[in-house]
Amino acid sequence: MVRRFLPGLMVMLLSGCSSVSYYGQLASGQWHLLRAREPVAQVIADPARPQSLREHLLQSQKARTFASEQLHLPDNQSYRLYADIGRPYVVWNVFATQEFSLSAQNHCFPIAGCVAYRGYYNQGAARGEAALLRQQGMDVAIGGVEAYSTLGWFDDPIISSMMNWGDERLATLIFHELAHQRFYVKDDTEFNESFASFVEQEGTRQWRAARGLAPLSDATLQQRDQFTRLILATRKHLENLYAQPLAADVMRQAKAAQFERLRSEYRHLRDSQWGGDKRYDAWINQPMNNARLLPFGLYDQWVPAFAGLFAQEGRDWLRFYGAVEKLGRLPVEQRKAALRQLEKAAL
Repeated sequence: MVRRFLPGLMVMLLSGCSSVSYYGQLASGQWHLLRAREPVAQVIADPARPQSLREHLLQSQKARTFASEQLHLPDNQSYRLYADIGRPYVVWNVFATQEFSLSAQNHCFPIAGCVAYRGYYNQGAARGEAALLRQQGMDVAIGGVEAYSTLGWFDDPIISSMMNWGDERLATLIFHELAHQRFYVKDDTEFNESFASFVEQEGTRQWRAARGLAPLSDATLQQRDQFTRLILATRKHLENLYAQPLAADVMRQAKAAQFERLRSEYRHLRDSQWGGDKRYDAWINQPMNNARLLPFGLYDQWVPAFAGLFAQEGRDWLRFYGAVEKLGRLPVEQRKAALRQLEKAAL
């Protein structure tokens, strides 16, 4: 149940923007999502519901219990409710940067702090915002989102958009979003998303082990890590480029060359080490810009640092969360320095 629902207010505090129309679509979208919720147990017990849905939700509740009992993530009604929204994503996030910058256009709010994107419950509205930003000369990307956390203000449901990739993917989403409820730092998207990504990855490893399943193949993990490192290296090349005092047309040509370099290095990696596996081809072959690289820096930047911290704390979840909270209370520059030191020690 909603703890205290003041219509529209919490959504504005969590997600916000200066425009009344933007606030309106946020309030409406969140309200419709809350109204669509129903207990998972009720759906599972209903023989009129599709059997595949009921089985999927049954498995989700095993992962939900594991999250609280073994990963020490919040034990509440989040993800013990279900909402069918009838669309592939719950929101579409719009990322934007200046043409020669990898700094995201941030949007700031009292509770969530500053975040590096703007969310829309309607894909057409997201596309409209993206078009306006492009007219201003910005680099823009749109990403569909399967789930998001309200940071414990509401009981977040399992959304139908979370259920398109199988039982394990649903479990990883639950782990990730509950991690945001477990700890969140205002104004530091990289910290928050990297922390949740680590909890997701380590939680999934432990979840597989608890069910007697073999770890994910080394090849799969290696490909994901190599691809991420390739993107992060490209970000670094671009940051160095944008720091140079070059004329705009020269900078633009050098920027395009960096993206071609990324594609070339990816294809060499794919063909020489991955046996031609094309799992990332669709992403790499789309038009490229700064904004498309933003999620990689946000979701992956500090994952190795958090892995190092987890090992340092004896792989004990409660000790790890305590250490994360101490990091989160540090001033931002000290926090980043500590993360860099953890990352260096983990290599």
